[in-house]
Amino acid sequence: MSVLRDGSNVVSEGITKDLVQAVHDQEEMQAIQAPIVSSYNERIRPLLDCIDRLRNLKVMQEGIQLPTIVVVGDQSSGKSSVLESLAGISLPRGQGICTRVPLIMRLQSHPSPEPELSLEFNGRVVPTNEDHIAEAISVATDEIAGRSKGISKVPLTLIVKKNGVPDLTMVDLPGITRVPVHGQPEDIYEQISAIIMEYIKPEESIILNVLSATVDFSTCESIRMSQKFDKMGERTLAVVTKADKSPEGLLEKVMADDVNIGLGYVCVRNRIGDESYEEAQAVEATLFETHPLLSKIHKSMVGIPVLAQKLVQIQATIISKCLPDIVRKINDKLSTSVAELNKLPQQLKSVPEAVTAFMRIISSAKESLRKIFIRGEFDEYPDEKEMHCTARLAEMLSDYYEDLQLISIKVEQKQAFLEEEISILEEAKGISLPNFLPRKAFRTSLQKMVMAISATPAGFVNKFWEYLQGVLVPVLMKHSDNYPQLQPSIRRAAQNLVSKKREQSADWVSQIIEMEKLTDYTCNPEYSATWHDLMESQDRFMDIINDRCNDCTKSTTLEINGIGEVEVGHLRNHLVVAQEAFDLKMRMTAYWKIVLRRLVDSMALHLLFSIQNLVNKDMETEMVNELMGTHGGALERMLEESPPIAGKRYRLNGSIKLLRESKEIVAEIMDKIAAYAD
Repeated sequence: MSVLRDGSNVVSEGITKDLVQAVHDQEEMQAIQAPIVSSYNERIRPLLDCIDRLRNLKVMQEGIQLPTIVVVGDQSSGKSSVLESLAGISLPRGQGICTRVPLIMRLQSHPSPEPELSLEFNGRVVPTNEDHIAEAISVATDEIAGRSKGISKVPLTLIVKKNGVPDLTMVDLPGITRVPVHGQPEDIYEQISAIIMEYIKPEESIILNVLSATVDFSTCESIRMSQKFDKMGERTLAVVTKADKSPEGLLEKVMADDVNIGLGYVCVRNRIGDESYEEAQAVEATLFETHPLLSKIHKSMVGIPVLAQKLVQIQATIISKCLPDIVRKINDKLSTSVAELNKLPQQLKSVPEAVTAFMRIISSAKESLRKIFIRGEFDEYPDEKEMHCTARLAEMLSDYYEDLQLISIKVEQKQAFLEEEISILEEAKGISLPNFLPRKAFRTSLQKMVMAISATPAGFVNKFWEYLQGVLVPVLMKHSDNYPQLQPSIRRAAQNLVSKKREQSADWVSQIIEMEKLTDYTCNPEYSATWHDLMESQDRFMDIINDRCNDCTKSTTLEINGIGEVEVGHLRNHLVVAQEAFDLKMRMTAYWKIVLRRLVDSMALHLLFSIQNLVNKDMETEMVNELMGTHGGALERMLEESPPIAGKRYRLNGSIKLLRESKEIVAEIMDKIAAYAD
């Protein structure tokens, strides 16, 4: 089996050596009275059997191309006549397209005088004989492609075991026609082209292009098609039929090779009427020996026996070239399929197994969420910025702080400087000592400011939890992707959990707003420092509104650090309370900075704490309740494998079975090659 795993040049060279020797032996054994081509040496025949067995296993469906001789030709080019001469049997004849499906012809030299013929299609083997083979092919074709004139790409295999036939496997394709006739589909040309292109495109395919001597080769549609994939003709062999019908200039046409036929030309004569195959071969041999024009064509380029010999040699060469690569591709494809199968989720057979799988989903999802929400690791989603949650949360908090500041500024700009404070102080009058700032006035001002921004924190938490849900659900769906029957319950649990968290945050925000309205307290030393800095402008303020400065009559504006330039001229009518209003304003300005930062800081702490609880505790509880609570039965549904996974498992198991059988087939022949080498 080490030879199979190797697939090296040594193996290829060994195959080539045996094949070349076998072909040489054939040439020596061939005689006039012998069959068309002697059968392969016993060392070579198993190679062709190996390829045929791989084709029967449909290994090509796995993307592994097999060396194939593909027969193409325009309609009425004489393709059927050539194949009949090679196989020694009669194929269906008539008007229109006779070959409506790919016909795989497996010719095997058989020592018995009695031929053995059979057809394989639709999983059946139908024995037949020489007298009824054409009818049997027609019946099988009708069963595959229908009784109309349509075509199908489903192949039909014809096995011919007969004394004297060459050991060949060829694929005969429908003849090319452009004009639909006799009930053929309107797109018959497109259908035929698609089938031909599929077969001749692989580099492993050898194109046997059948051309009529009566036409200009460059105008043949089959040439145009083959040149599309084989421009230099390196894998194209041309068979020129009807040489006796148009001998004039035939030598010049094949020697000029205007259409790039890299593997050369073979000119043949078509069997006529009731001629036996032996009679047709004798007439053909005489024609190319005695005809004044055709006899000038070299003997290596004329006759059905030469064609058979060339095909045998070409087949030997292509097998030697492709077999090591087939070995490698089978091994690679098998390894890939096994790896894919191993990646599929475990097929669950009991509730305990389902519970284990469910807990594994939760565990892996929690680890991903810890990375995304808590640790700020983005290796699972490197290019999806929306999944970089710690960065996005920082941006959202920054925007939240800016929104709070903008709303505060808009509130300030609605009224003239100190107008609101004077109004509050007027309403706070009571029987009390003069020049004392009443606490009631400060709290009233504070409450109005808090009320002005109260909708912003509530809107922010809604926005945040909406964003978090947009991250949470995809992560959970990703980790439960192998169990789609479980995903509706997981999605529902995630949505319910986020909804609960949103409500908790909304309640928390409501409490924070109420506390800020009722309590005017901070231990932050920045408050006192800021208030003192602001109060440094009080003397200048009082001088302006009392006209106690030289330039007071010229200017009614005051520049206050941290506030900016304000208009104060209108306050000369409120001299009694102006000083208290200024003090109230400066205290509120200093304190409001603390309030805004506190709202942002506490929001950040609250959300981080909520996220951590969601990942570490709440999510697991919510999912367990969802799967085993109200909706129940979700774990039992895990035992029912989803159709996509079941289909993929079925496909991979079939592929692995096929590839392992293919590997055994190739290993057997490679072991023989190794034994021959020894």
